[in-house]
Amino acid sequence: MRGSDTTTGSLFSYVDVEGRIPARHPLRLIRAVVNEALAALDAEFAELYAAGGRPSIAPEKLLRGSLLQAFFSIRSERQLMEQLDYNLLFRWFVGLGLDEAVWDHSTYSKNRDRLLAADVARKVLKAILAHPKVAPLLSDAHFSVDGTLIQAWASMKSFQAKASEPTGGADAPPPIAGRSGAPEPDGEAAAGQEAREQHEGKTEVADDEPLKTNANAPQEPAGSADAAPTTSADRYAAKKGRNAEVDFHGQKRSNATHASTTDPEARLYRKGPGKEARLCFMGHAMAENRHGLVVESTLTEAAGTAERAAAKDMIESHSPGSERRLTVGADKAYDTADFVTELRQMCVTPHVAQNTTGRCSAIDARTTRHAGYAVSQRKRKLIEEAFGWAKTIGGLARMKLRGTRRMGFAFTLAMAAYNLIRLPKLIGTATA
Repeated sequence: MRGSDTTTGSLFSYVDVEGRIPARHPLRLIRAVVNEALAALDAEFAELYAAGGRPSIAPEKLLRGSLLQAFFSIRSERQLMEQLDYNLLFRWFVGLGLDEAVWDHSTYSKNRDRLLAADVARKVLKAILAHPKVAPLLSDAHFSVDGTLIQAWASMKSFQAKASEPTGGADAPPPIAGRSGAPEPDGEAAAGQEAREQHEGKTEVADDEPLKTNANAPQEPAGSADAAPTTSADRYAAKKGRNAEVDFHGQKRSNATHASTTDPEARLYRKGPGKEARLCFMGHAMAENRHGLVVESTLTEAAGTAERAAAKDMIESHSPGSERRLTVGADKAYDTADFVTELRQMCVTPHVAQNTTGRCSAIDARTTRHAGYAVSQRKRKLIEEAFGWAKTIGGLARMKLRGTRRMGFAFTLAMAAYNLIRLPKLIGTATA
């Protein structure tokens, strides 16, 4: 028989959240590993908070919420709070009861910033790797390193000449708002300009076309002081605003003379010859070669030598003073004589891809003749899977954060999230 389309309601409802989550849901295993890893950091968390005062958001809940953002591509804290308000799965994972109110998104962000100074993201990554179910999955002798560009939350229009740099001679034209080296108009002026343009019906025009105005608007006589602008500079000035048209052609811009007004720590960097330059940071990771799980990560300013410097720091951080011979695979960007020599002094065999384009490679037959070199060259590409997942799913394509510290926290936590989403299959395969 046909069912009744009526809404049943009751004064009280008893919902067991634990019973609503499927027994074979992947988040069950992930949550168990995360909870045990966070429990191991309890003493670290206790040092970050005062003994008295009003209770803040528990750091464990902050971190579980941040992991959810990476797992489900939640683009902002505001959307995360909205999801936590009605999503039973998210409430269960974070540890919120059904009757508990969610936090304000600004409160959540402010409390999470408390964890930056203590390098909590890296400690969480290490605690996950030290878990009894995760540690047997890791290789302890064979690793790979690589770096990737993380686009900054700043536009190219914000990359303007530094205040200490000369802007031109006495005969140089005044700077145009929206161009590098020119200050953007204040909010009230920009809003007034936009309102006037909307009222007058102005549209985007080319430099060789006159500005079109509303036919019903009063026209100024030619030659008057308030006449419509006719020169290119006047047109730019008339169209200046928060998102003014900008032409960068013919301008020499570099990190030495220019800086972003939105994120001063971002650097203009080009991925390779023929590629466009972008404001970005550089994320670095070190992965073990057995399953490609990330064991170390860091984020630095974008620079030509940043990858090699970060690689040495990550190797030293992962195996400080180790006398056991390690192998580290890397791409052609790491094939320099200084880097290869320093790795050998650190008791590390550099399985670096040979770069023979126009010069002699620092890697010779002493390294390439061994079968392990070919294995490392194949395994080193596993680290690209971590970068690919983090950019397509984990929110690293263009993080809505500014500064190396916040970006570094999010990058390391995304690497930890990548390790976690691999665990249900890896642990299931290991125990099968």
